[in-house]
Amino acid sequence: MLKKALPKTVLFALIIGWLPIAMAAPVTTTALGHNSPTEYADAPYMPYANPNAPKGGTLSLDARGTFNAANKWMTTGVAMVGTDYLYDTLMTGSLDEAFTMYPQLASKVTYDPEDTSWIIYHINPAARFWDGTEVTSADVKATYDAILNKGPMYIRSYLGDIKDIQIVDKRRVKFVFTSDDNKEILLTVGQFPVFAKSSIDTDFEKISLTPLMGSGPYKLGRVDAGRSVSYVRDPNYWGRDLMVNRGRYNFDRIKFVYYQSDEIAFEGFKSGQYRFRPENKASNWATGYRFPAVKAGLIKKETISSQNPVPMQALVMNLRRPIFQDIRVRQALSAAYDFEWMNKTLFHGHYERLQSFFHGSELAATGTPSHTEMQVLSPLLSKLEPIQRRAVLTEWQLPTSDGSGFNREGLLKARALLLDAGFYYDDMQLYQPNGKRARIEMLMTGEAMGRVLLPYIRNLKRLGFDATLRQVDGPQYYERMRRFDYDMVVDVFAQSLSPGAEQVGFWGSSAADETGNRNTAGIKNAAIDEVIEQLGDAESRDEIVLYTHVLDRLLRAGHYMVPLYGKSSTNVAYWNQYRHNGTLPTNAVGIDYWWVDKAAEARVNNYLKK
Repeated sequence: MLKKALPKTVLFALIIGWLPIAMAAPVTTTALGHNSPTEYADAPYMPYANPNAPKGGTLSLDARGTFNAANKWMTTGVAMVGTDYLYDTLMTGSLDEAFTMYPQLASKVTYDPEDTSWIIYHINPAARFWDGTEVTSADVKATYDAILNKGPMYIRSYLGDIKDIQIVDKRRVKFVFTSDDNKEILLTVGQFPVFAKSSIDTDFEKISLTPLMGSGPYKLGRVDAGRSVSYVRDPNYWGRDLMVNRGRYNFDRIKFVYYQSDEIAFEGFKSGQYRFRPENKASNWATGYRFPAVKAGLIKKETISSQNPVPMQALVMNLRRPIFQDIRVRQALSAAYDFEWMNKTLFHGHYERLQSFFHGSELAATGTPSHTEMQVLSPLLSKLEPIQRRAVLTEWQLPTSDGSGFNREGLLKARALLLDAGFYYDDMQLYQPNGKRARIEMLMTGEAMGRVLLPYIRNLKRLGFDATLRQVDGPQYYERMRRFDYDMVVDVFAQSLSPGAEQVGFWGSSAADETGNRNTAGIKNAAIDEVIEQLGDAESRDEIVLYTHVLDRLLRAGHYMVPLYGKSSTNVAYWNQYRHNGTLPTNAVGIDYWWVDKAAEARVNNYLKK
């Protein structure tokens, strides 16, 4: 093993500019970085912000489905989109760095580089809730106690290393951890919204359209139940002059308009019902922007690059179902997916096949394992089944077709794998080794994925499966997802450039049986568990990259899901009233730093009145 054989020393430090390795006493600082520099600790504002951006106007976007609650941190209800605008966090992240945090509710932190089993956050004396009351350490403690005891299971798992939350005094709250191994937890606890204790005590688990008391830049505005929700900028927002907020939160109003399908939503965009649209449909991007407003020069299309990993969008196989237990069956289901035909026919060739769970970033494993990767992998190989073991050691490549739409080679390979796994045919129908019919139901809500899944289902039927697509409404879908009540389902796993403890919720054995957790595949693999633990204990950027490469290889080799498609950039279309700084963040669109050109907005409004 690598660092496991080394003694615990100060090989890791939360880097604050420059920190002496021999530091023996706690330090107090204003910025934190997990194996990442804090380049903007002394900057007057973030490099992608325009501190002179005008305030005003409306940012309007679309949303899907419906909602019945304002609190997304409880286990029931369907929360409205955009509630993060209501709350401040102790620290806020940089959109240009892997994992760094700068002051928001907390003005500084105190920690010991030699004993990272605790950290103290100092609440800014100026911090206020909307009602003018001070934000105190009691509010922070009450918030985390509620989330840890009543919040979604995947969040409880993410924060599982918190041992205790102690009120030092009115403005200092101390987080105590189960050990000093998980270095990133020091920053993780600064990422969550803080609610007023008074509202937590009475309303935390209440399904209501009234939000918990917050201190954020926006308040809840008009709510049209199930149709739209608006947030109104608070002119008395206490944190407007903080470094991270200069040039940020420029819109007077942020509105989300709900639609039941993407087709209807696109028509809403064309008619100006909302005016900023991330375009996730390749056919729209290629041929859909030919309506009059585009020809009049009132719509802009922009492709914004990102260094973040492309979110893994995949068709997940639920390993809690016996039919998916054999890895050969999972291989067969991957071979049946015809990406090349789909990309050419449905997506105009705009998408990339996702060859990695961290596609498009330095975290993606490529080629065969390096020498250092083999040092990590070698002790784990005996814990893998033979097919997974072989796949881990070879260069990864998903099956490819000729794009003709027949996928003959892929289906023949899939059929051979199924027969090798003991499946058999009777009257052209496929049966499992136990004699039961080979049935698979795919679960979805909305209509967007139907055109992707139906061609795949046709291929499964050609293999002899009794394959069906079940479309359900939003509330039923979310409840079935919480209870893992599906055979296959499309899920998306978004990753940052600094993966760590959250990987337990995605792939860890402990999360597989916890209702509401994010391990939708039900993965239980001792080797994966061990690498996730090593990743959480990483003491340098090089180790984060190393252990993520190994994790990537193990996940791919398990064939737990059928990777679909993605892009290393984001396409956005917007009515020509929005503006952004010439320098955009490297890891996000950064919409919170955009603003409205009022003269341009007036031209758009005049056009839409015609």
